Amino acid sequence: MDIKGKTILVVEDDPKIRNLVKIYLESAGYEVWEAGDGLTAKEMFEKNDPCFVVVDLMLPKLSGEELCEWIREELKSDVPMIMLTAKVAEEDRIKGLQMGADDYVTKPFSPRELVARVETILKRTAQRCSKISYKGLTIKPLKGEVKFNGQVLPLTHHEFRLLYFFMRNPNQILTREQILQELYPNGEKIVVDRTIDVHVSKLREKMKDINGMPDFIETIRGMGYRFVAVT
Repeated sequence: MDIKGKTILVVEDDPKIRNLVKIYLESAGYEVWEAGDGLTAKEMFEKNDPCFVVVDLMLPKLSGEELCEWIREELKSDVPMIMLTAKVAEEDRIKGLQMGADDYVTKPFSPRELVARVETILKRTAQRCSKISYKGLTIKPLKGEVKFNGQVLPLTHHEFRLLYFFMRNPNQILTREQILQELYPNGEKIVVDRTIDVHVSKLREKMKDINGMPDFIETIRGMGYRFVAVT
C-alpha cells in the first residue's frame, strides 16, 4: 500500500546520478521508481501515478521539457516536480518554473539538498498527493479520482465513497449496516439494506470492465463484504 506522497519518479539518463539520487531518497524513506529516458518515464508515470517527479531536462527520446509539458498540459496533473539541469542561465530557470516545475536544481548538486527540497515541497503539497493504492488500484479522495494502472475508473458519487470506505479498511469484514452508515450518514431513507448489495454489484461490474484488475471485493456470507488488499 502507498499512502500520502511517499513515491517518487526519478528521470535521469546518467545512471550514476540516477542511482545516487535513488540512494539518498530511499534513505529518507521514499519509494523510488527510475527511468532513463522520457518515453519510459511517460509509461511509468501513467502506470504508477507517482506523488513526486525529479526530472533531468536533457533526456533521450523525449526531453524533460516535453515530459513536463505532457504532465501539465495533457494529463492536467499538478504532481510536484523538481527539474535537474546543467543549464545555469537565469532565463533557463525562469522557463523551467513557467513550465510548471516547483523547483529548479542545477548540476552539480548536493543529494542531501535535493532531498531537503523534495521534503519541503511535499510538506506544502501534501494534500495534493493524498492517495491510497493497492497493486495498481489508486484512489485520490481529494480529487475524486480512481485509476487502475493509469486507466480511469468512472464511478458515481456513492460508488466512489463505497470504494474509498473499502480501501480505508482493507482486509476487514464490513457489515451492510456499517456501509449504510458510511454512505448515508444523515439518515436518508433506505428501503432495505439490499441497497448496499446493489451498490457493491455495480461497483464490481465497473471494476471487471478494466482489463487485468484483480477481484478486490469479497462477499462474506451472512456478514457483509471485505476489500482484499492484494500486495
